[in-house]
Amino acid sequence: MQDLIRKTEKGLYVSEAGVWLDPAGKVDKAIITHMHADHCRYGMGKYIIPADSIEVFKKRIGPANFTAYPYGEPFLINGLKFSFHPAGHVPGSAQIRVERKGEVWVYSGDYKTEKDGLSAPFEPVKCHTFITECTFGLPVYRWPTQKEVMGDIKVWWEKNRSQGKISVLQAYSLGKAQRLIKGLEDVQGTIFCHQAVQDMNNAVRRDGHALKRTRPLSNRLKSTDFPGSMVIISPSGFSEHWSKVLKNAEKAIASGWAAVRGAKRRSGVDRGFVLSDHADWPGLLKAVKATGAERIICTHGFQHVFARYLNENGRQGEEL
Repeated sequence: MQDLIRKTEKGLYVSEAGVWLDPAGKVDKAIITHMHADHCRYGMGKYIIPADSIEVFKKRIGPANFTAYPYGEPFLINGLKFSFHPAGHVPGSAQIRVERKGEVWVYSGDYKTEKDGLSAPFEPVKCHTFITECTFGLPVYRWPTQKEVMGDIKVWWEKNRSQGKISVLQAYSLGKAQRLIKGLEDVQGTIFCHQAVQDMNNAVRRDGHALKRTRPLSNRLKSTDFPGSMVIISPSGFSEHWSKVLKNAEKAIASGWAAVRGAKRRSGVDRGFVLSDHADWPGLLKAVKATGAERIICTHGFQHVFARYLNENGRQGEEL
């Protein structure tokens, strides 16, 4: 019997159901784990998405033919049973469970195992075959706790505020930005957001997630409007214009890549906070063990290292 899920030029394909998972090319029917641009792309004939990310999907893709299902609710396609399960990656993110005559496969999409207080927490799903991401699949990647990192960010913000400086924090517009806002909700101070971030904030709120009020960056604002404030901006959004307006600023980035030397320098910032929406090395091992999978297929990132480690430690690991 052929593999239930196999790799094609357009991405992961469930041939018996005629459906792709997070396809890279245009297809007739796609099941989407979450709304980051490398997983949810334009031009699909029909999308099947997690119900907790409808508004973010609309903001990302615009008008489109889609069906949404809540976590844990099964749906059938050509006799195969599918369901979404929380991935803990970003608000509304999911893993995809596929079952054929008792054989269960799970495609993780992107995930993290630490609870962030905003996304539905990662839910291990028992399966025979687990397709796992390995973005940070090296032993060097071990995250400090979110509580520790948020504490460091609060101290940094307060120090800048006491000196009349602006705190500029670079973070992805979907997921990381909202996680930071949630983690800073007990701080008395204004948070400004680049418009791309603000748009996602509003979509995440419409999807039912509570977030502290934030103010959009506007071209009408002057440098005198910002001292003591926090500005959250996507890495690509820090333009020459905002560099001039926010000249009296301390700049930082929140990223898992900040765990390695040189990341701060390459990003052109003063400070790096190690905060990732992906599982670290211990998180990947924890997730694999919790699924009980006999076969672990590794993809995205350091899959060759992670697969080799699994094989050397009594598990059946392989690269996609």
